[in-house]
Amino acid sequence: MLLRRSPTMETVCMQIVLVLLLLIVHRLDGSLSPALQDLNQSQQLPVDLEPEFEGTIQNISSPTGREAILTCSVKNLGRYKVGWLRASDQTVLALQGRVVTHNSRISVVHEDFRTWRLRIRQLRESDRGCYMCQINASPMKKQIGCIDVQVPPDIINEESSADIAVQEGEDATIVCKAVGHPTPRVTWKREDGEYMLLRKPQSRELIRVEAYNGTHLHLPKLERRQMGAYLCIASNDVPPAVSKRVSLSVHFAPSVRPTSQLLGAPLGSDVQLECTVEASPMPVSYWLKGGRVLPNSFAGAANGNYEQPGLSRPEMLLDGPKYGITEDRHGFRTNMRLVVRSFSTADVGTYHCVSTNSLGRADGTMRLYEIKIHPGGVQTTDDQLNIIGGLAEAARGRGNSATSSLHPTRTHHLLPMVLLLIVSLSLGTIRTVISASSDSSSHARTGNR
Repeated sequence: MLLRRSPTMETVCMQIVLVLLLLIVHRLDGSLSPALQDLNQSQQLPVDLEPEFEGTIQNISSPTGREAILTCSVKNLGRYKVGWLRASDQTVLALQGRVVTHNSRISVVHEDFRTWRLRIRQLRESDRGCYMCQINASPMKKQIGCIDVQVPPDIINEESSADIAVQEGEDATIVCKAVGHPTPRVTWKREDGEYMLLRKPQSRELIRVEAYNGTHLHLPKLERRQMGAYLCIASNDVPPAVSKRVSLSVHFAPSVRPTSQLLGAPLGSDVQLECTVEASPMPVSYWLKGGRVLPNSFAGAANGNYEQPGLSRPEMLLDGPKYGITEDRHGFRTNMRLVVRSFSTADVGTYHCVSTNSLGRADGTMRLYEIKIHPGGVQTTDDQLNIIGGLAEAARGRGNSATSSLHPTRTHHLLPMVLLLIVSLSLGTIRTVISASSDSSSHARTGNR
């Protein structure tokens, strides 16, 4: 009968063998090389590397309404975690891939186990600032990236000028305030595209400039030529640029200048009379016929206030079959036109173009006469009419109806013109007499035959 080995005996034998092996290794430990000892230790104890950032976070510049993304790259992260914070107040926005702030516009994207992206959509001006990518190592490690939120310009109407009106000769300043990021530039231009007229410092001279830069446009001693609409344009390279229109009115009393003060026309023709008016605010203009009105007001003229007693009350002319009345306005200038149709002897006389506004009144006077044309008689030429008109204008003065006397030197210069006119008319008369004498002789010879 065979005897079965007990399990207990086998276990005891194995323990004895292990003890013997440990003793042998202990004896040989001193003889192992240091290189083998290090290899043995490296295989037994894993190395724990510290996390590090790869590169830097690039700053972002973007306009409002767009999105901005900050990128943070980390290597050897291991058991550590990455978080995003707002640098100004240390507010935690996200931890690992989880957003912890109550802002639906913020999200975090984790890519390739190393890249952490903070994304902010629909940027607002309040998002401008710096953000921190942080690793919870010991000591703590961090990187910072900034977002510059650009804001397009906007004009502050409450702090900018509205339309203004100034008396001629006074000073004016128009203002345009704008906000935005970066700070906007403010440029002034004329709306009509013409050059601006600005006064030189410490000078009365006006110079022409295409544009002016600055929030305040100062206009000393305004002239009527500077009247118009000005555009304030604010820009900061973030579209769109914005503009504001400011209308500048320069007020002054009317001045009237007739194109000619003495006009002649044959019966049956149409005659056009014309005056140029400058006034602001816009004047009320009309035509009168007859008399000579004193330069005070039309009301005085209507009540019989004339230079000479006994003159008939002037007649106000209206647009109709007999008279054609038109006006062409260009800024503060107005061209008044009166067409007298089918000129007759009743139309001979004095005509007044009158213009009035809240600052004053002015009128210009023209004399309309008949040119008589007889067969074989003296016919007044255009040159003679021009001479007459020139004499009349020099004597009466161009502009308003106020009477001005001739200066002695001006009268001296007019003498040659008067002599030329007398000689011209005399030659015409002599030709007429000679022609008449020739006709009489011819008739006499015919009768004798």
